[in-house]
Amino acid sequence: MSGRTAGLTSAYQGGRILFCEANVSIARRLAGGGVMLGVLAVLGGCQAWSPAPEGLDVERVEKSFVEGDCPAGRCATIEIESLRLPGALGLSERLRDALLSMGSGITNGESEVVAASWEEYAQTFFDEAKAARKRVPELPGYQAVFKAEVYDRHADLTTIKLDSYVFTGGAHGMPLTQFMVIDERERRVVTLDDMLREGQTSAYRKALSRAHLRWLEEQQAGADFVESWPLSMNRNVAPFADEWRVRYNAYDIAPYSYGQPELRIPAQALEGIVKPRYLER
Repeated sequence: MSGRTAGLTSAYQGGRILFCEANVSIARRLAGGGVMLGVLAVLGGCQAWSPAPEGLDVERVEKSFVEGDCPAGRCATIEIESLRLPGALGLSERLRDALLSMGSGITNGESEVVAASWEEYAQTFFDEAKAARKRVPELPGYQAVFKAEVYDRHADLTTIKLDSYVFTGGAHGMPLTQFMVIDERERRVVTLDDMLREGQTSAYRKALSRAHLRWLEEQQAGADFVESWPLSMNRNVAPFADEWRVRYNAYDIAPYSYGQPELRIPAQALEGIVKPRYLER
């Protein structure tokens, strides 16, 4: 099966923001892959996108923004490796907006308005970086990394994993992960509430608690840890064929050094709790 690849290099004149964008349109089925989130160097060019099995179209988008008029070695940078779904404009916009919101709150100050585009986000991010350097001239460069990748696909369910990492000074940056579950049969995003049977939220909490206990045993966590880091409800789920993965962010149920804990609930433990559609293999 053939695909179409196009590369574009340009410049954003309003704030001397440089970016590179590579689009790869693939008429193939979305498939899972594991790409670990990390702090990336500024892209020097456009990267290729590997095709996946036949089905829902996907278009890869890569952008790189570099702050202008900044001290050498302390310029703010933004890296984006995202996806578009050409046959589902609404889903593409929802994916983009979800990634943008994962980087907001840090750059918007008191405003809760999410940027409408990556260019708008970059300009706000760079303005914040400049203001911060005026207060602390030796401040390292601000850095933001965003990724969207297919985490799993089975039974016409596609789970896209959205990752962000934003560094604005301090000892470390803040990673975030959010799952976007798409029911391909209905071409819509489904949430935990959509997947649970009516009245089964409490039963889901109990299944989550059992998964948490297993995780604590694996970590060899003591009583002090359990008391200091209690379990909280989590709706950030990725439904795999044999298990559900529930991802927490840093500081949710463990210290930063534990990363982003992922609790796993066996599929059989969810029978009677989850609608049969979302337990299909």
